[in-house]
Amino acid sequence: MSDCIFCKIINKEIPSQTVYENEQIIVIKDIQPAAPVHLLVIPKRHIDNICDSKLFEAGTGISEAIIKGIQEVTQKLGLRENGFRVIVNYGKDAGEAVPHLHWHIVAGRQFGWPPG
Repeated sequence: MSDCIFCKIINKEIPSQTVYENEQIIVIKDIQPAAPVHLLVIPKRHIDNICDSKLFEAGTGISEAIIKGIQEVTQKLGLRENGFRVIVNYGKDAGEAVPHLHWHIVAGRQFGWPPG
């Protein structure tokens, strides 16, 4: 999508602090962090949200690439020792701000439960 900020980041039209990248995903630092570590895991293919059927289209492997990327990044950054949280927002009540599917990895402090 031409007006999607994440598509522009993926296409290198907008700079970002990339932590990890492969053919299917990019992991960047959030510019408005909610924790000492706040990363965004973004599929390179534009998928509107977690309910978009494109996430599970046969042969794309996007969902597997996202989980594998989360595993690799959390290992690389040493986040597994104390733990981390993975968040996906859907819709305005959940705080979804960008209509391009993305996961938040947050770490570096204790989090309460329930969230919000």
